[in-house]
Amino acid sequence: RRCLVQVSYAIGVPEPLSVFVDSYGTGSIPDKEILEIIKENFDFRPGMITINLDLKRGGNGRFQKTAAYGHFGRDDPDFTWETVKPLKWEKAQA
Repeated sequence: RRCLVQVSYAIGVPEPLSVFVDSYGTGSIPDKEILEIIKENFDFRPGMITINLDLKRGGNGRFQKTAAYGHFGRDDPDFTWETVKPLKWEKAQA
């Protein structure tokens, strides 16, 4: 399965201008429902992303590690963005 989540921002606007989801037809949940799950579970304001991912902890040293092998797909505990978050989700009634 595959899913693209696109978040767009404008300078000086705390909330994202848009959040877009495209599962390329590979998901078992409609894109519109995935979008609602995302909006219910994630606060995309830049300040809240910083707090929720604890991005200021450890100074720049934690980000220097990303220079080799990148930011994603690693098991380093400093990479808080790799932690899977439990989601609040009520399955739609058929």
